[in-house]
Amino acid sequence: MGDVFKFLNLPRDPGQKFEAEFRRRKFIEIYAPLQKGEAAEQAGRCLSCGNPYCEWECPVHNYIPNWLKLVEEGKLFEAAELSHKTNSLPEICGRVCPQDRLCEGACTLNQGGFGAVTIGSVEKYITDEAYKQGWRPDMSKVLWTDKRVAIIGAGPAGLAAADVLVRNGVKPVVYDRYEEIGGLLTFGIPEFKLEKDIVVRRRRILEEMGVEFRLNTEIGTDVEFETLLAEYDAVFMGMGAYEYMKGGFPGEQLPGVLEALPFLVNNIRYRMNTLPEGERHLSMEGKRVVVLGGGDTAMDCNRTSIRQGAAQVVCAYRRDEANMPGSKREVANAKEEGVAFLWNRQPVEIVQHNGALGVKLVTTQLGEPDAKGRRSPVVVPGSEEIIACDHVIVAFGFQVKPEQWFEQHGIKVDERGRTVAQARQTYKHQTSHPKVFAGGDQVRGADLVVRAVFEGRQAAEGILEYIGVW
Repeated sequence: MGDVFKFLNLPRDPGQKFEAEFRRRKFIEIYAPLQKGEAAEQAGRCLSCGNPYCEWECPVHNYIPNWLKLVEEGKLFEAAELSHKTNSLPEICGRVCPQDRLCEGACTLNQGGFGAVTIGSVEKYITDEAYKQGWRPDMSKVLWTDKRVAIIGAGPAGLAAADVLVRNGVKPVVYDRYEEIGGLLTFGIPEFKLEKDIVVRRRRILEEMGVEFRLNTEIGTDVEFETLLAEYDAVFMGMGAYEYMKGGFPGEQLPGVLEALPFLVNNIRYRMNTLPEGERHLSMEGKRVVVLGGGDTAMDCNRTSIRQGAAQVVCAYRRDEANMPGSKREVANAKEEGVAFLWNRQPVEIVQHNGALGVKLVTTQLGEPDAKGRRSPVVVPGSEEIIACDHVIVAFGFQVKPEQWFEQHGIKVDERGRTVAQARQTYKHQTSHPKVFAGGDQVRGADLVVRAVFEGRQAAEGILEYIGVW
């Protein structure tokens, strides 16, 4: 990396060490992968707390202090093996997890003002560097069985389930409607946050372990669900939450109004040169763009539009900045890249305006907390304004859409369409159909990648018990 102090014009005065450390960490996290010495230096900052809060805040409960110690000692392959004992996609979680809200946010060093260990950077370093040096998962002691499990969905939950199953001698066959694995990892998260060759490398690792992928295949259309029930010992469903959540206000159907996910998928396929024949690239080059929403998907739309060369990107959110649901790091990145934010603005209508579009917004103020403690926005009377634009991208999040064949096969869903598959029961994450298991966003609704990984792994454990391998 060279002289990072010179590169960032960091102060060398010890009295300014806190600011220097913060800016150095930001450079490492965002702009440069860790090198060997830097990874060991960060790992060596860990205090090895007796009751590691970082592990408790991590949804997969990674052995964080343990693999940090191994990195400090130069035992890279051992660190890679240990990180994979709890996480099937560590190099991906290291890139896309909101560490500021999870492990790093819980780091004891934050209390002293020194700044957390850059756990996410070290996590992705471990697998990236170990793979370069020849590390591969050790399958030499696996005792293969004759059991086979079908997995619907090659997203994080499905990949995690496949990882646990194959390590226990069960053949996973993963079906997905897209042309590449990853689900939203590949087609929803922009490449500036998650390089697509990282997902392709994970596919190669899993295939070498014995996982089979059948892509461009949609269950219920290309292959009937009944076929899976007949041919496999169990079925895992990890189809995620892809259904677009509408705002419910007039004008959402106007030309120029885009849904967040199709916009992101279109851009990624364009970058990967896999756009379906006849589908045009949705480019924001030279356009005025308004993004509605305050989560990470909205930030992805903001930052993608900027990279496409948008003339202006405005993000409107109905609460204040402190109550945004997305990662603070993502908001900071969007600001740095030129996105303008309108806080406490609620859309009420999209109109045609001077030959283009206009988003009619009203100002809000936060009212009393609801049952969950979150303060709801209250409209300020007489505060309407119209923001002129060429495109509106609606990014209010996603919800689960049950498949048509659920009812036929007795697979129960709750009032929000989420598959009912409890973690705490005889066989973890078993659905109301005894042979079918489910996990990830399909069960809990749109959530973090790392939680989908955890539930995929847990469901695989339930399957192993159900089919008699454990």
